Amino acid sequence: MKSDITIIGAGILGTSLGYFLSHVTDKKVLVLEQAPEVAFHTSSRNTGKVHAPFLYDPQKKRLFAKAAALGFEMWETYAKQKSLPFKKDGVLEVSLDEQGTKRLEKYLSWGEQNGLKKDEMTFLDSSEVSRQEPEVHCQKAIFCTKDASVDFGKFTKSLMEDAKQSGASFLLNTRSEKIQDKKEFLEIKTNSGTIQTDHIINAAGGMSIDIAHAMGTAQDLTDIHFRGEYWQADKIYSNLTRVSVYSVPKHPEYPFLDPHWIVRHDGRCEVGPNAVPVFSPYGYNFTENIKEFPSKIVEMLSSGAAKMLFDSKFLSLATSEFLSSVSKNAMINRVREFLPKVIPSKFHTRGTAGVRASVIDSSGKFVPDAVIKEGTKSTHILNYNSPGATGALPFAVYVIEQMRQKGIIKIQNTGCGPWDYGNVLEFLNAN
Repeated sequence: MKSDITIIGAGILGTSLGYFLSHVTDKKVLVLEQAPEVAFHTSSRNTGKVHAPFLYDPQKKRLFAKAAALGFEMWETYAKQKSLPFKKDGVLEVSLDEQGTKRLEKYLSWGEQNGLKKDEMTFLDSSEVSRQEPEVHCQKAIFCTKDASVDFGKFTKSLMEDAKQSGASFLLNTRSEKIQDKKEFLEIKTNSGTIQTDHIINAAGGMSIDIAHAMGTAQDLTDIHFRGEYWQADKIYSNLTRVSVYSVPKHPEYPFLDPHWIVRHDGRCEVGPNAVPVFSPYGYNFTENIKEFPSKIVEMLSSGAAKMLFDSKFLSLATSEFLSSVSKNAMINRVREFLPKVIPSKFHTRGTAGVRASVIDSSGKFVPDAVIKEGTKSTHILNYNSPGATGALPFAVYVIEQMRQKGIIKIQNTGCGPWDYGNVLEFLNAN
């Protein structure tokens, strides 16, 4: 098979890239996915939230913040067009101490810088929170109306069908096993045949670093995988709160999130996610992690991640996350800090776990923003995690524009279904 552009990975970002490329170029676009369907992993194994951009530092996480800000409107428009669930319910971000309250004050500033209007964010004291959500106990909170609950798996599947209507092709159950530069083209050997392509976009999520390394790119970076787990609440808690409740993370410099109280678009309530270090992008179970443990440890010890392995604070937090994985009480009790009415014994079923990857640089620090690396006939998207689903549509346009500026593609059309390529770019480039 031959293609002009081959996208590896049909998560929500890879599918968004296929959608926009099939609209704005006349290139033959092919999307490869080793799973049996699109959005099989992280893209559908998440909180299902279209996040408000007040959580993201407009300097350190500029790309994520800008993409999330526009992503809300784009997904809302798409949901209306396709009759997909889009529950605009808002979110409550709570602080439990003075340190958390100072963080909330910073969030207010970030939200304004990222384009949120003042009437979309309300700073509440404990009594005001009690009037709005009687079961929530906290010191202060931000209530943001610009937050929604959706099913990103359904969004991605619908987007795939639209991309196919525009000429993109999708190969599922197709795993990229070896990529070779044949000078005139790149050759991708898969489990079901060989593909010749002029350019590869690596949007493989948890496998993206491995693919980049195999192609000689981003050798100074590595990643650590984290499994996010959930517990489903008993139906007696269905009306405990109207909105999802997040607590300010105690250690924002690390990718460990204090579990949230999540109200999904269909009314189901869950506690999660934690962030348990694992050794595989598919590390949902013990067997997979043991299999990948030796090679992952060797990779980490030969990179900047080695410093993380000997960081006492990281190890302490990782131990705490592991405890929340093996002990339901430990995980539910975190949420009881602000929602004391929940009782661990009322949680009987685990939710669907997902695995995300966080990139570490050569100095042993977590990279805060998304990373785009250019290789030989290739574009590699690394560290694309939360709020990745929220910002997938505008971020895909951003990646395509980077390719256009490098002469890899030409833009033939700007109309992209309900969106305009130029308008999206204008927003992303605005100060």
